[in-house]
Amino acid sequence: MPRTTDGDGAPVPQRLLAAATRLFADRGYDRTSVQEIVEAAGVTKGALYHYFGSKDDLLHEVYARVLRLQQERLDAFADGDEPVEKRLRDAAADVVVTTIDNLDDASIFFRSMHHLSPEKNKQVRAERRRYHERFRALIEEGQQSGVFTTETPADLVVDYHFGSIHHLSTWYRPDGPLPPQQLADQLADLLLRALRP
Repeated sequence: MPRTTDGDGAPVPQRLLAAATRLFADRGYDRTSVQEIVEAAGVTKGALYHYFGSKDDLLHEVYARVLRLQQERLDAFADGDEPVEKRLRDAAADVVVTTIDNLDDASIFFRSMHHLSPEKNKQVRAERRRYHERFRALIEEGQQSGVFTTETPADLVVDYHFGSIHHLSTWYRPDGPLPPQQLADQLADLLLRALRP
């Protein structure tokens, strides 16, 4: 059985994901071989196949780990005791910051998701749909309580907000004029302006 850590204690799955993320970001998913990934991670192919059944599984996990983080954080905001406007604003800003913090992962995924097997693609779409539905439920909660306008359908507001987020990797520059939190605040404010009665 493959070792679970290297000499420095770094778990093999983390090393494989870090190597795959770096290579997929630099070279592209389709131009990166399994051999290059295991060499960069300093492990054998057996170790890769022990933790990940395929290169496809690595691609799925690159995005899934970010989505899991974002889902946990959204659930915490949604379940909080704050007024719905604050919970939605915090969630809207947080997804921007966590996407920027994981920009390589998001970029790799949106560039390469068509390489996923149909089963994995379906799974990711279901995970994203769950996230969007929880986000939409916050908007609907505010609409039902009269805090937000009902003139704009909640689905359209969700698509509007996530349209810009899903393409951050194509237009956001870390050395640009807006630091992550400032950009997140501005996008969250745009979202709330669209919902004010």
